Amino acid sequence: MWERYGRRRQASGGIQARSRRGDFGETWWGRRWMETLESFGLDSRLARGRSYARAGQVLTLTLEPGLIRASVQGSAPRPYAIAMKLPQLPPVAWERVGAALAQEPGLAAQLLNGELPSEVEAVLARIGISLFPRNLHELSMDCRCPDYAIPCKHLAAVCCLLAEELDRDPFGLFLLRGKTRDALLEPLLGTAPPELSAPSEPLPTDPARFWHGLPASLPTLGPVEPPPLSAPVIRRLGPFPLWRVETPLFEALAPVLDAATRKLAEDA
Repeated sequence: MWERYGRRRQASGGIQARSRRGDFGETWWGRRWMETLESFGLDSRLARGRSYARAGQVLTLTLEPGLIRASVQGSAPRPYAIAMKLPQLPPVAWERVGAALAQEPGLAAQLLNGELPSEVEAVLARIGISLFPRNLHELSMDCRCPDYAIPCKHLAAVCCLLAEELDRDPFGLFLLRGKTRDALLEPLLGTAPPELSAPSEPLPTDPARFWHGLPASLPTLGPVEPPPLSAPVIRRLGPFPLWRVETPLFEALAPVLDAATRKLAEDA
């Protein structure tokens, strides 16, 4: 019973959690993932996993259609293999999802832009579909450790880091239900509002006429709001393989990018 009575072994090269204290999940969907698990009565179990997640004990974490695979270093010599499964939606359900989202051009445009507006959840709820598990029976969990509790601290650590992975890529939610990003967005192509997709006038061939017809002064723009998520581009890129500094790349660059964003918003 290595894990029950022994101390955990310090992992090397594990995934570094962005969260240092408090809850996991910065976006509405990352928080919703954690809130969903907590609603199943797993609060105390998840609390056990936070320290494991922040200590870098989770070595690998990958998402596949309907499946989460991970390896976690415990007190045993070899890391424990983790598998978590969510039921994949059948093709007829995905057809309803595509049709429902296509009827909302604004939401479709945001999805095509890599965003996940919270209104998507309500649209899917109207057709009886949820991206998140509805109950604990929908979420199958397996860990090779000797702890009989489900979730054990290893599974709980993976649940916490999954919230951060979903923060980075919200389309992971759709993948866990069986649909890749490209396959999800394909039916939405061409559903953007007409004013966004209408062809523009061809540029004049004579350079002297390039500025012809423009108004004397351009209209002023309204207030520019910074994005709701800190450093979204760096967050979407994920871990940088060549970064060898102790501080993660995201934490090193996020304050600089946020300051630049605020300055641009002030000067706009």
